[in-house]
Formats: sequence, C-alpha cells, structure tokens
Amino acid sequence: MASATISPVAPPAAAAAPLPPQASRLEPEGPRCQGFLMEAPPRDDNNDNANHHPILSIHRRYRRRHCLPHNRDPPKRIRRAEGESSRSASGTDPLPQDDGSGKIDEKNATDAPPLRRASCLQSLAHGSMSVLGRRRDMEDAVTEVTGLGATAVGAGGYAYFAVYDGHGGAMVARECRDRLHVAVAEEVWRRRAAGEGEGPEMWRRALEAGFARVDAEVMEAARAMKKGMVGSTAVVAVVAEKWIVVANCGDSRAVLSRGGVAVPLSVDHKPDRPDELRRVEALGGRILCWDCPRVLGVLSTSRSFGDYLLKPYVISDPELMVTGRTEKDEFLILASDGLWDVISSEMACRVIGKCLEVLASDGYPCGVANSAAKEAAAVLVRLAISRGSVDNISVVVVKL
Repeated sequence: MASATISPVAPPAAAAAPLPPQASRLEPEGPRCQGFLMEAPPRDDNNDNANHHPILSIHRRYRRRHCLPHNRDPPKRIRRAEGESSRSASGTDPLPQDDGSGKIDEKNATDAPPLRRASCLQSLAHGSMSVLGRRRDMEDAVTEVTGLGATAVGAGGYAYFAVYDGHGGAMVARECRDRLHVAVAEEVWRRRAAGEGEGPEMWRRALEAGFARVDAEVMEAARAMKKGMVGSTAVVAVVAEKWIVVANCGDSRAVLSRGGVAVPLSVDHKPDRPDELRRVEALGGRILCWDCPRVLGVLSTSRSFGDYLLKPYVISDPELMVTGRTEKDEFLILASDGLWDVISSEMACRVIGKCLEVLASDGYPCGVANSAAKEAAAVLVRLAISRGSVDNISVVVVKL
C-alpha cells in the first residue's frame, strides 16, 4: 500500500505543543507488517487530546486488524525448569524414539504424554511451493490437509501432507492428490468402527489399504484410456501429537530436522537398491542402465502408482516408518526428486532452518506463520533451480 499523508488536526490552543524537528513515523511492530506510514505527534501521557489524534486512531485500528496475534490468550505451555530431569511434567517417561529401524512400540507411543509445542494440529504451520522448473509440463502435485480423521469427541484430527511426482503425464499425480487422503480417511473410519484403536499401527494399516485402493482406481482409469506408462510416486506424512507416520512409494523423500540433525524418514526406491533389485529379479524382471538404472530400461523408480505395463515389477506398496516426536523436532520436509537430485538432506535442513530462524527474527506475526514456511520452501526451490535441477520441484515444509 502506498504511504499516505493526512493533515493533522490541531489540538485546542491550550494543549498545543510544537512538534519535534523530526516527527516520528509510526510503524506497525515488525518489519513485515506494511501499514500506514504517516506523520503523527508523539504520545503524551499528560495530554488526552493529543492521544486521540486521528492518525493514531487509524494506526490502532490497522494494528488490531492486521498485526496483532488473533489469539490474545494462547494456552500456557509447561516449561522445564533449569536442572529438571528429562522426564515429563506428569512424571511419565519421555516420548519413545525410533531406533533406526523405523519402528516404535505402539503402546508407548499411545500412552506417552502430549507434546508441549505444536500440539494443536489444526494450527500446525506449514507451506509449500511447486514449480515447473525446466520441464515442459507440470506433473507434480501437493496435498496439505489438517484435521484429517477428526472425531466429534477427539482433538481436531491429524495433519496429512503429501508430495506426488508424476511421470508420463499428470493424470495419476492429480488423482492421488484428490483421492489418496480421502481413501486413507475412509480406511481410518472403518478401522475405528472395528475397534482397532488410534495408535500408529492402525494408521499403518489404513495407509497400506488406502494406497492399494487408489492404485486400483488409477490402474482401471489408465487401462480405459490405454495409458500404460503413466504413473506417480508418493511420499505421505501423517503428523499426530506424539508420532509421525511416513509412507513412501517411489523416489520422493521425507526428512525430519531434529536438534539441527537431518533424520531420514524414508528411503528412495531406486531400481539399483539391493533389496529392490532382488525383488524385481526374483519376479523375472531386469534392471537396465539407460543413463541411470531403470526397471526394464524404462522407469527410474521401482515403486509407483499406475504403470500397469510394468506390473508386477513396479508396485505401489508403501514403505512405512513410524517415528516418535520429541521436543527437539523442528520441522519436516517433503519433496520430489527434483529437489533431492541436486540437494542433500543435510543441506536442505540447514537451509530451511536458517530461513525459519531469519524470518522469526524479523518478527513475523502469528497470523502469517504459514507464510514463513512457504517462503522457506520457496528458497529451497530456488536453490535447487540454481544448482541445475531439470525436473519439476515440489517442496512442503511443516513446522513442528
């Protein structure tokens, strides 16, 4: 908004006071809030008339509408006193952590005390950026859903984030974007009705069933359209208060920043990965190198949705990893291989961590926390392009 100048209304003669040589320019708190920048008299606690100046009234109204946090009474958070042990305030053990195998004890994860930061999944700050890059067509897709699987009596559900990297066309990636989270939510409701509980193991089974359902749907549609070489990879993260479940199918990737260290939450399904190579060859397939290892010399990933002409060598079964959340968790990154081909997981975490730190120091108001995550994702996308990425690039950043 262009700055405007409003002629000040002179106060009564008895209360008139000369303005200082350099009148102060009132600005909203925080350099990111660009509002009215107008000349106004300084506040005078001994002069009520001066304090009711029209410019001050405009400024106060603008700050109330645009700059002040919407939640004026945020919930109190328990802070650990200096020297206090790492046990929680309720006296229970700290949250379970994964041991590198991607498995945690479901009972411990379910009974663990709730986290004291980012516990409101409905207001979990997140942002994404998806660009065409140097490709002719855009085949990536992104899904960001908060409140997935919410119940009438529960807290606002779970947060669901996903990146889909299509190949041979955008049809399958778009179908996954529109259908996968719906299918997973339906499987969650079905398992709740069967009394399977709310733990991460139930979500593992729901994700596996949802992946299978959507793959069958896209295969049927592809056969009807005679498109046998169109498909999409998928990396999905379901965030709860005490744990994160990541389901990966293909060469997209999820990385968690925990205490400044990059923690991989998925492993790329490349055709030359030893276990994937053995699986394909056991079924009678071959991995051929055509500028890179490819299934039957065609597809550079060994798992994806669709691609019915490459079945059964290319499958849609997701590889799942469950990780217990801790107070050291900072943010989560999900991205397509257009990013990971040119940037390592460690560098991505350093870049996003620095961006969020700088944006926080700039005084971003609470109402635009999602904008900070989106700006950080945009910085990572621009870095990937500058480092020579030739693919579509999609990045999702979730602050934990």
